Amino acid sequence: MKTPIYLDYNATCPIRPSVIETVAETMRHVGNPSSVHAAGRQARATVEQARVQVAALVNARPRDVVFCGGGTEANNSVIRGAGAASLIVSAIEHDSSLAAARLAGVPVFSLPVGQDGIVDLGRLAALLEDAAKPALVSVMLANNETGVIQPVAEIAAMAHAAGARMHTDAVQAAGKMMLDRKALDVDYLTLSAHKIGGPQGLGAIILAPTAPLAALIAGGGQELSRRSGTENVAGIAGFGLAAIEAMGAVGDMDRIAALRDRLEAGVTAHANDIVLVGAGSPRTANTSCIAMPGVKGETQVMHFDLAGICVSSGSACSSGKVKVSHVLNAMGYEDRVAESSIRVSLGYGTTEADIDAYLAAWKNLYNRTRR
Repeated sequence: MKTPIYLDYNATCPIRPSVIETVAETMRHVGNPSSVHAAGRQARATVEQARVQVAALVNARPRDVVFCGGGTEANNSVIRGAGAASLIVSAIEHDSSLAAARLAGVPVFSLPVGQDGIVDLGRLAALLEDAAKPALVSVMLANNETGVIQPVAEIAAMAHAAGARMHTDAVQAAGKMMLDRKALDVDYLTLSAHKIGGPQGLGAIILAPTAPLAALIAGGGQELSRRSGTENVAGIAGFGLAAIEAMGAVGDMDRIAALRDRLEAGVTAHANDIVLVGAGSPRTANTSCIAMPGVKGETQVMHFDLAGICVSSGSACSSGKVKVSHVLNAMGYEDRVAESSIRVSLGYGTTEADIDAYLAAWKNLYNRTRR
């Protein structure tokens, strides 16, 4: 079979060859990182080296990095373990954050966004005044469906002035922009390895030095008792290397942005009734959310799949579920537009030829549906 053209980097970034080699080599060594003998100490050294590497990705202290089982677990751990008396969660958060908030057992306030995809800061100020303290504000840095970037540092300043703590889901921002936990001034920052070319099933929580975190998973006391369970040594080693490579990948974003802009220009030149969601807002360089009103997103995904092109409709974590995008609904788009959106996300392997192939397939579908 012909290798498909992969334009779904926001769902999972193809694992980098160097990471595969590191994971495979690490798996050849035995040792539980909690054991005190030589094999255990070697495993512990591997974990701690990766901790330093992931900390470097976000300019944090290594001891403030907590490894866990993915971005979903990281978000759940923060929202349910920060000790908040109330939660203020943006309406466009990933499903893992929204679901965790519903299970937290405290009042939850939804923070609305405008049609530009940016949270309403005026409404945030009112919610901070009314919410039970201490509150936790959760606003993702870059949206997984639209790529829209939030003013997280400004939001964090407002939260702290009101005595609240701040969490940002930076899963989709890592590798696409420089990250600095201190500059963002967030109390909690969450990451996922497979979004930056690392292994699937690995995540991290980066804490401010004084941020509390009750363990969601208890047991052996690993990760300074903040997340129990024997560490996935090989996966963590791959995560560490992917973090270092992600820092270098930021320099490739100008090339990626040019490809994304050419893709969008090709679509808009061919049709005047499509919607480029969030196009007027700050966005990550690799993400394009395109709505073709009248053609459901899942129909478009199947069309591109038959053409040998991988794209997504909505969040990959909701694959198999046919539902209207809550992100586009929150931005004020009617269901006819929201249900017709697809996400095209580029990455380090994307080429000019890939964009040509996408545009040919898109135009073919558009012409057939408009006859």
